Amino acid sequence: MTAEPPSSEGIRTYKGEERALRADRLGTTGLLLSVLAASAPLMVVAGVMPTTFGVMGITGQPLLFVILGIVLALFSLGYAEMSRHVHNAGAFYAYISRGLGGTAGAGASLVALVAYSAMQVGIYGIFGFEVSVICSTYLGLDVAWWIFALASVAAVAVLAWLKIDLNARVLGVLLLIECVLVVIFDVAAIADPGPEGLSLHAFNPETLTGAGLGTALCFCIAAFVGFEQAPVYAEETRRPHIVVARVMFLAIGFVALFFMISSWALTVASGPSGIVGDAREQSAGLLFHLTESRLGTTFTDVLHILFVTGMFAAMLSFHNVVARYAFAMGREGLLPAAFGRTNPGSGAPGTGSLLQTGISVVLVAAFALTDGNPVGDPTAPVLRMFTWMGNVGALGIIVLMAAASLAVIVFFARRGAARAQLWRLLASGIAGLALLTIAGYTVKDFSVLVGAESGSALSWLLPGVIGLAAVAGTGYGLLLKRTRPEVHARIGQGNEAFQLEKAADAAGRFAGERATTG
Repeated sequence: MTAEPPSSEGIRTYKGEERALRADRLGTTGLLLSVLAASAPLMVVAGVMPTTFGVMGITGQPLLFVILGIVLALFSLGYAEMSRHVHNAGAFYAYISRGLGGTAGAGASLVALVAYSAMQVGIYGIFGFEVSVICSTYLGLDVAWWIFALASVAAVAVLAWLKIDLNARVLGVLLLIECVLVVIFDVAAIADPGPEGLSLHAFNPETLTGAGLGTALCFCIAAFVGFEQAPVYAEETRRPHIVVARVMFLAIGFVALFFMISSWALTVASGPSGIVGDAREQSAGLLFHLTESRLGTTFTDVLHILFVTGMFAAMLSFHNVVARYAFAMGREGLLPAAFGRTNPGSGAPGTGSLLQTGISVVLVAAFALTDGNPVGDPTAPVLRMFTWMGNVGALGIIVLMAAASLAVIVFFARRGAARAQLWRLLASGIAGLALLTIAGYTVKDFSVLVGAESGSALSWLLPGVIGLAAVAGTGYGLLLKRTRPEVHARIGQGNEAFQLEKAADAAGRFAGERATTG
């Protein structure tokens, strides 16, 4: 069969199978909204920040956002520059493959798949619990959290089959409303501070002490997750060599400033000396407790609803990313070929979307079966499912960013561009060392996260998931190198491998025709 030309709707096909994502569907605004949706501002302020204050006992959370913003900006200097040279829906693993080789890229691909899947599944837990609480509070209905979690899995699966530009509009509206509500709270807290007034104690470096610092760093870095997803959409972006880098820096700057101010507002509202105790008492209800007295019941009720929609936006964003990673892996032979095809109607990576839906159903069901309270014990969906899975995912992304930092340095050095890119490579090196340090402290302090004794099985089993994914993926890469070198050579090449395959087929047909006519 001859190679088919590009269709009128922009899906490039090959041998009758869709092998490329639709191009030119996202500009700067659409891409920025898509990646910021993963940050879920209201979910971070109402869910992540109280957990960091209460479980980890760290008062200086605003300072953590400043530090992490600087580290990630340094990371992005090299990462963004590499995005101008590599356009692949497999972003992290493609970059690592280009710099460190196909075997390392195979290991990174599985880590990315596990990490982003874990983060999405964790959000299903807190989403289900929060909707269950809303139904109980406002409707008098006691419904198990996992019913709402599974319903949201189905809803996300349906939306994932629709056009990415529709998803961007949905994410954008939800994101804007969330940000407005959080800003209103910030202003109210600063205008009506707690018993200690407008204290800046949360920015004191002495507050960054205690056994929970490592997991606090991990939890806070999870709030930034999204900016690094911009290259995942490069194939669907107009002028990706400009837009992708621009969006990454805009996202980092926005997240660092927005969450620094919001976490400081929480300490102002409760008082620096009381924020840890209030967070432990109120848990995910801390923000709503503080808005009730300052902004009234109606505002707090609206905040509850938007808390839910914000989590839904984050779930949708993570689902899209996982589906695109699976697509990239299928296109390059790391997963079965079916994953490397897109839907003829919408151009979405359908098989990858189905994979993530299946994983979500299985894990939600697993946590539901171990939940002792059929109505919705917060221990399972929040302190276990959300916290455990979220931190496993964040740890995986930290490891990927550290590896990508090294890959950037090697990539430009091999191209003879080390001198021209010297300051970017130095920034990548500093960021890589900082990220490795954060990963080390996270693993060391994981027992604090799970509320277990140091050395307990959970404190090494959970981070061990990322280690197992890295070992399994790397082992598979070595196997491919030995048994299927042509597949190994395509790892991280993305659509370029597809174009080379077409050219090879065309050359083969031409040679065959010449032999026949000759």
